[in-house]
Amino acid sequence: MRCPYCGSFDTQVKDSRPAEDSACIRRRRVCPTCGGRFTTFERVQLREVIVVKKSGKRAPFDRDKLTRSVEIALRKRPVEPERVERMISGIVRQLESLGELEVESQRIGELVIEGLRSLDAVAYVRFASVYRDFREARDFNAIIDELESGGEFAEDADD
Repeated sequence: MRCPYCGSFDTQVKDSRPAEDSACIRRRRVCPTCGGRFTTFERVQLREVIVVKKSGKRAPFDRDKLTRSVEIALRKRPVEPERVERMISGIVRQLESLGELEVESQRIGELVIEGLRSLDAVAYVRFASVYRDFREARDFNAIIDELESGGEFAEDADD
């Protein structure tokens, strides 16, 4: 692990313990070169997942990108960070346990929508509006009607 202060790769672990969410390991490190102390959080990765985008381009799955997308949808919403972290960890576990090396980005988007639906209705509508590329006010009305009725949102309701 590279030292954030001097850039040295020769850092030493002084303490390791499970983090509060038990999904990662918290490590206290020290750099013998500069004496700097810092903490890292390491997650167990069951398998490398490759995301296949609509364009056909392939990229490694990035948990941080998923987290940023969810946080944007949840901006200024009263949702506890622990619930958000549980939802994200659940999505990652589902992707890793699919048994497939490649997952379409559409599948990831659907998992996020399902998670947000149970977490916060406003965040669900926000994410869906971008993910499903809403173009008119009636697109919002359709998803809100579906939310209120408890049914699933029909992706191609207008087609």
